[in-house]
Amino acid sequence: MLLDFHSEFYSWIRGGLFVLFLYHVIIYFQNRSKLYLYYSLYLLGLTIYLTKYVASEAFITFYNYSNFTIQFLAYAAYIAFARELLETRTHLIKWDRYFQIVFNTLLFLAVVFLLIHALFGYDFQIKAFTIFAPLLTSFMLVSFYIVIREIKDKFSVYFVVGSLVYVLLANISFLEIFIGEDIFISNGVQPMFFVYLGAILQSFIFSIIIGFIIKRIQDRSKNAEIRLAVKLKEMEELKMTALQSQMNPHFLFNSLNSINNFVLKNEVEKASDYITKFSRLMRVILNSSSSPTSTLSEELGILALYVKLEQMRVGGGFDYVVNVDNNLMLEGIKVPPLFLQPFIENAIWHGIMKQKGKKLIELTIKEKDNIVYCVVEDNGIGINKSKEISAMTQKKRFFGAKATENRIRILYQNKNVSIVTKDISTEKNKGTRVTISFPYIKV
Repeated sequence: MLLDFHSEFYSWIRGGLFVLFLYHVIIYFQNRSKLYLYYSLYLLGLTIYLTKYVASEAFITFYNYSNFTIQFLAYAAYIAFARELLETRTHLIKWDRYFQIVFNTLLFLAVVFLLIHALFGYDFQIKAFTIFAPLLTSFMLVSFYIVIREIKDKFSVYFVVGSLVYVLLANISFLEIFIGEDIFISNGVQPMFFVYLGAILQSFIFSIIIGFIIKRIQDRSKNAEIRLAVKLKEMEELKMTALQSQMNPHFLFNSLNSINNFVLKNEVEKASDYITKFSRLMRVILNSSSSPTSTLSEELGILALYVKLEQMRVGGGFDYVVNVDNNLMLEGIKVPPLFLQPFIENAIWHGIMKQKGKKLIELTIKEKDNIVYCVVEDNGIGINKSKEISAMTQKKRFFGAKATENRIRILYQNKNVSIVTKDISTEKNKGTRVTISFPYIKV
């Protein structure tokens, strides 16, 4: 079986090498990595080199003319493959220059050997090859030693093992030039058997390496995605903090302005009471400001303190009613800190403040289909009337509200987040309704 190049053993190896060539060509065209291009060219050279013994006479004539040229081109592709695989430009900067020299030399010899055959014939090519083959083998053995010594990873080990297997077995076949083929035939094998065996073993080992490379690329991609997700989360938290820092000064300014108004009106007791309540509110806010989120239960507590302060500022006061769905676990709902305060503030100063008679703000919190709805409704003049009164007032109105909307969208990544403002005024009654909806996500 090992004497007949048409046997299944040799046919399977030739076919396997050609299939591997096609496979890596396809991979190259998919990702344009030179690693696969060089390896596919090397496999193509091996396949053509091993096809001589089963080819037609016309191909054999061509083969005899270009035999050594094909081998040199295949070895050049192998050198280029090794440089890409081992990243010698990075890990073996000095020795990589020798790889480049040998690569260029092999391309040069590929052309020279065509001229040698044209001028002196095939036999002279064989004699010339016996000079260069040992030199090339010696260079590769030294290179393997340097690779193992300098690049200490599994890729370099597998690469050297696979290469040594082929080099050693190919040199056994190369002995045919010196000792003849009779000693091989008498032992039941063709001299080229060792080249075939070395080629398939090397290809098997190199395929393992490429499999590791694909897995490493996938792992790097996953790690990059994880790192990107972490960075994006950090960015979102920074955005949340920045928007929160925008809103808090806005609220502080309004509160300090109220204290100033009490002082100017010489209402000392009210100013003192206001400062006491204000300090309590500030303490609670500062305690919650260390986190970009809080629970809805905590927010309602802070909001109650805020409303008490505002009730002191509004002439005649106003009623504040909170309705909460009994099925809701407020401690388990995550929200941005002070996210409702701007909407209550708008309801007070741009709604009920300009309304005569009884003033009412009603906050309703309910859940439906895993969506939380926070509805702020007032019996003020209505948003449409407020817009008519002053464009400047409207601009101020939406400063805190817009910042809060952005914070909610960032927290829930724009998923099922909605803020709808509606004028609910009729002929008899006036008012505005703001509905804030977001996913029901438990802490």
